[in-house]
Amino acid sequence: MSRTTAPRKVPRLLIASCAFLFISGYFVVRFPDVEGASYASYAFNLLIALPAFIALVRQLGAVRGSAALVAVSLFGYLIEGLGVATGMPYGRFYYGDPLGPTILGLVPYLLPLSYVPLVIGAVAVVSGHGTTLRRIVLGGLLLVVIDGVLDPGAVSLGFWIWPDSGPYYGVPLSNYGGWLISGLIASALVTWIGGRRLTEVPLRPGLLDSLLVSMFLWLGVCIFSGLVFPAVLAAALIVLVGRRRLQLTRAATTARRDDDPVPAAPRS
Repeated sequence: MSRTTAPRKVPRLLIASCAFLFISGYFVVRFPDVEGASYASYAFNLLIALPAFIALVRQLGAVRGSAALVAVSLFGYLIEGLGVATGMPYGRFYYGDPLGPTILGLVPYLLPLSYVPLVIGAVAVVSGHGTTLRRIVLGGLLLVVIDGVLDPGAVSLGFWIWPDSGPYYGVPLSNYGGWLISGLIASALVTWIGGRRLTEVPLRPGLLDSLLVSMFLWLGVCIFSGLVFPAVLAAALIVLVGRRRLQLTRAATTARRDDDPVPAAPRS
């Protein structure tokens, strides 16, 4: 009789990664000017992004998964480049030196490594049920909430700069209108390309891992930067994403059990 091993509810590597990234938030805040930090961020962001990238390709298949990654990456470059060049749709801002070299002086090369996993995670949180429109709207709204953590932390680190400042920890409210627009489009891209593989195939818990560890990093950044409300928001998102991951893990375990062959009854 075949035996299957149930997946751990929370893998040890994921727990260790969350703890490591939370602690890393302290060093990012306290030691921002370490030599070579802008280049080291490429490796750092790649390691954070890999779980979501791999899970998406496994969820959608090689062709659809790669298409979704490329589509959201190109969209991210275009919408962020438009934002820096024209101020639309976020408001007037530009990227700081800590994120390293930029394309045409506009958008950092590493943008897809930080943006795309957030989109994948947001779509995974809301996917699996409901109409396509509902999932796209909820995914876009969730990305706005996620940016409520990211932007204050990033501004405090000099990752991007708002020359005109704003009422939310130096961030203008127009930024969140822009994030809603971009979030709806990015969610739509993943949802439409994914199609039935996001509704009729059990979702892989790994789709959420990059978002989860990223939130632990930004929780650390917000706490050690004294950003109280963004830290509370990050903690709430961690609970939401963590609960969703446990739900997907239980569903995957049930699906494996249902797929196990039923042993034949012994002959009397």
